[in-house]
Amino acid sequence: VQLVESGGGLAQAGGSLRLSCAASGRTSDNYAMGWFRQAPGKERESVAALGWSKGTSYYADSVKGRFTISRDNDKDTIYLQMNNLEPEDTAAYYCNRYGYESFWLWGQGTQVTVSS
Repeated sequence: VQLVESGGGLAQAGGSLRLSCAASGRTSDNYAMGWFRQAPGKERESVAALGWSKGTSYYADSVKGRFTISRDNDKDTIYLQMNNLEPEDTAAYYCNRYGYESFWLWGQGTQVTVSS
């Protein structure tokens, strides 16, 4: 499976960005998908996740009420709407399957930089 993230950029605190992740390859299985981020000098952390049927979601405490994950299964694409951005959200954002023993090969990620 190939993952291509896009939509990052520079935003001011309080602003919004919408990230997209397109998956190609063996995506016919019903995988839960998630967004992850990694800031310089820190470990990669999970941010949000959504089940295939969209009935189950997860959000890190740090983004609850500000970020919304969604997916279009017909397009094999997941999204992350990020509102009320904070400087602490600055990181490279990645998508991958969520809740499995191993990850697919990571994509290049998309950089989000939030200025105060």
